[in-house]
Amino acid sequence: MQYNFDEYVERRHTNALNTDGFRGYIFHDYEGKKKFPFKDEEFIRMWVADMEFAMCPDIIQAIKDRADKRIIGYSQVFEPNFYEAYNAWNRKMYGWTYPKEEICFSLGIIPALYQLVELLLTDHEYAIINTPAYGYFQHPIDYKHKHAIHNKLKRDAEGNWTIDFDALERDAANPLTKLLIWCNPHNPTGRVWTEEELKKVAAIVEKHNLWIISDEIHCDLLRQGEHHIPMAKIMPGYQKLISCTSASKAFNMAGMMFAEIIIRDESLRKLYVQYTDTYAMNVNPLSIAAHTAAYQHGYEWLDQLKAYLDGNFKLVQDTLAQRLPKIVFRIPQATYLAWVDMNPYLGDVENIPDFMANQAGVLLEGGDSLFVDNAKGFIRLNLAMPKATIKKGLDRICDAVLKREAEKG
Repeated sequence: MQYNFDEYVERRHTNALNTDGFRGYIFHDYEGKKKFPFKDEEFIRMWVADMEFAMCPDIIQAIKDRADKRIIGYSQVFEPNFYEAYNAWNRKMYGWTYPKEEICFSLGIIPALYQLVELLLTDHEYAIINTPAYGYFQHPIDYKHKHAIHNKLKRDAEGNWTIDFDALERDAANPLTKLLIWCNPHNPTGRVWTEEELKKVAAIVEKHNLWIISDEIHCDLLRQGEHHIPMAKIMPGYQKLISCTSASKAFNMAGMMFAEIIIRDESLRKLYVQYTDTYAMNVNPLSIAAHTAAYQHGYEWLDQLKAYLDGNFKLVQDTLAQRLPKIVFRIPQATYLAWVDMNPYLGDVENIPDFMANQAGVLLEGGDSLFVDNAKGFIRLNLAMPKATIKKGLDRICDAVLKREAEKG
């Protein structure tokens, strides 16, 4: 079956954060008073990380079939078919499986981070975060009044991002450091860490007896030909590893609020389950059906999606090379998010999202205010949308930047 990723899907009037929540999220304009030269419906929305594509039809059908049972009562993952589908997927894609007894659940990886940070760190202990980082790696630490060490990734002249292992070793050696919040594939740079890099990270973690939370939610969103290695496969016997996965990102169902949190350490697992019993002892039965269907039937849809995304990234690369040649942009190895260094043109602009909204009519995220450290002058573009929409957004971005260049003289 051929899937149509060029189709436009109307999202307004569906309570979507993408269409209705951007004012509060990006601009802290919760009352809707901020004025723009564009109407809300005129913006090109390239910001929050969900897709403009319709979900895989097999998932939609599974949700309908479950709803046809006519009772949506208190539910947990009791039946084996979910676990079988999940591990069959992991075995096929990554040559790895997870023991059933270690698999816990959450409303999402971010809610799990909030819980785990509180369970793992005292008020005086530190978590390491590789930066630039997704903002919600920092927010749980701030919210729980903990502390973070920012381990800056390095970027070379060709736009390649790498780990500063010497700095990571120093940060891990701090006697107050207890946790590494790891991200693979990395958000926002899109790096897929190599086996050699993962082994170096693992060695540092084990040497200093750290906990490691490995967020792997983007692992299914690779460029064609790239390969993801689960940290669990690199560290098969390390008890202080927590792996976080979900089909929600790759199959565009973040609103289903479902993630797998794999906790090896039995004591921590018991604490986590007790902690989450207040709300997560019950799992949305539609989410169970949706995720089971994704793992059972979603491979061909995902394969076509990845090919389509590859084309979208090539469009961005070619457009920037032609119209904004000072920008060094490398297509990321994973995610559907382009991390673009706008410093050659907008290095003196304090708030690039505000500039783009007002001058280009494009909604996007970027900079140190929306990401964690090491992000000044960068923007993150969501490319999980029809090519025609991306082309329109890129044209607006380039026009606004070049107009500013001309005005500067």
